[in-house]
Amino acid sequence: MAVKIISKSTKLFALLLVLLSYSPNAVLVGSVTIIAPITDDLLFKFALNFDYLFAEIFLKGALGLGLNEVAPNLVDGGPSPIGASVANLGPLVKDIFSQIGYQYVGRIRAIKRTLINGGIARPLVNISSATFAEFMDNAFGRQLVPPFDPYANDTNFLLAAYFLPYIGLTGLVNANALLLTPAAKTLAARILGVEAGQDGIIRTLLYERRDEIVRPYDGVSVAEFTNRISDLRNRLGKEGVKDEGLVVPIEQGAEGRVTGNVLSANNDSLSYDRSPQALLRILYGTGNESVPGGFFPDGANGVLADSFRLL
Repeated sequence: MAVKIISKSTKLFALLLVLLSYSPNAVLVGSVTIIAPITDDLLFKFALNFDYLFAEIFLKGALGLGLNEVAPNLVDGGPSPIGASVANLGPLVKDIFSQIGYQYVGRIRAIKRTLINGGIARPLVNISSATFAEFMDNAFGRQLVPPFDPYANDTNFLLAAYFLPYIGLTGLVNANALLLTPAAKTLAARILGVEAGQDGIIRTLLYERRDEIVRPYDGVSVAEFTNRISDLRNRLGKEGVKDEGLVVPIEQGAEGRVTGNVLSANNDSLSYDRSPQALLRILYGTGNESVPGGFFPDGANGVLADSFRLL
């Protein structure tokens, strides 16, 4: 298939050389005008970055254990997480996130089993309180005092969790249109089913608390936190509205009749999608897929993530 290049930069040429080695199939990459090849293998390797991140925070938060202890064979020599900590959780929330953490272990194993050369090594992930505090400060446009601590209690951990699986969900919706083989589409659908369930559980638990004040932030409710987080993800992702909090203006609710928003969806109640670039913009916290930071201080791993850093 033809490759169209408008930019003459050396970096873009290098990107093309990397991507052309993978497949003749093509999709648009980035805001630059390039049609670059992509494969099922490349997309699933990209997705592994996020599963590593989610597994580490949920396992560590709920159990005080990470992949190094639970499934060391899956990390492929990747570095240990920064700032992982056990959370102060009650029995119900601890049980739920123990289950979700183990679910990500199974998913990583399933993806790696299907991939050429077994996938990617675990990237360096920063799941410290300071990282979450910085994201929350950005969401509110001011420094929260004291800094937000995701590990402090059930509500804070749920709000931290609100930030994460939904991003993977929107990425999977986007990837489904790019996958080529029936086997890959089946795997993505099976992953998406579980990811949507995880996000639904997190949102439901938070919806029950939507009017509660998040202590010690006087006057700031759980619902406002979710709205601020969703707005931040929209701003960083730079793809318009792909995200909604738990309470919305009635015109944004289902059929324009409700303000409750236990599931985030468009006007037809269909899932939003996000491009690979948008996922990195959000989780890097930089709004730029070429500039690592946030949860991935050294950047995500794999050819697709590397290619964006060449832009």
